[in-house]
Amino acid sequence: MNNIFTKDWFYSLDSQLRDMGLDSDDKSFDEIKDILAEPKHLSSEDFASAVAYVILASGFSQKTAKKYHKIIMDKIQGNCCIEDLFNIFNNKSKINSIVCVWNNRVEFCDGFYKCKSSDEKIKYLTSLPYIGKITANHLARNLGIDVVKYDIWIQRLGVLYSGNKKLSSLIDNGNLNPKIKKVCDDMFDELVKNTGLPRGYIDVVLWKSAQNHLIEGL
Repeated sequence: MNNIFTKDWFYSLDSQLRDMGLDSDDKSFDEIKDILAEPKHLSSEDFASAVAYVILASGFSQKTAKKYHKIIMDKIQGNCCIEDLFNIFNNKSKINSIVCVWNNRVEFCDGFYKCKSSDEKIKYLTSLPYIGKITANHLARNLGIDVVKYDIWIQRLGVLYSGNKKLSSLIDNGNLNPKIKKVCDDMFDELVKNTGLPRGYIDVVLWKSAQNHLIEGL
C-alpha cells in the first residue's frame, strides 16, 4: 500500500484545487458535499439537466461540458429544433440522447425516484440514453448517491495506492476489472476512514486532482 494516501495529503489536494478555482464538477465541491449529505428530490427538468451534463462531460473536459451544457439547456427549454442543437454541438449521438431525455424527462425522473435502493437507482440510470456503467456512477454521484466513478484516473490512483504497478495492464475505462475495482475500493475505504468524508466527495477531489496533474506517480 502506498502511504501517501493520508488525511493531510487529501486535504492538501482539496485546498490546491480550491485555490486554483477548480473546485467543481457540475456543481461546486461544497454543493456536491451538501447533496451527498442530504440528497434532494429534483424536478423532472433539473433531473434531465443533470443527465445532459454527464452526457456532455463523457469524453470532454469539464470546461467544455459546462460551456455547451448551459447553451444547450437554454435552447432546448426554448423549444428550438434539433438542427439548431446540431449546429451548436456537432455530436449527433449526444444531442439525440439529450433531446430524448428532455422529451421523456417526467417518465425518466419518476422511474429513478421509484427505485428503492441506491443499487437499483444506479442500474436504472444505465437504461437512459448514452449512460453507461461509469457515466451512471458519475450521474448518480451528482444526484446525491454516495458512489465512486471508476474512470481512468481513479483506476490509475487505485493502482498507485496498491503499490503493484503490474496491475496497470488491467486498467480499462470501458470494462472495470474486478482486481482494479478492489484496489480502488480499498483506497476509498482508507480515505473515508482517515477523513470522515463521503466516498463520492473523495472521488471528485481525487479525480480533479489527477486530471490536473496534482498527484505524482500516475
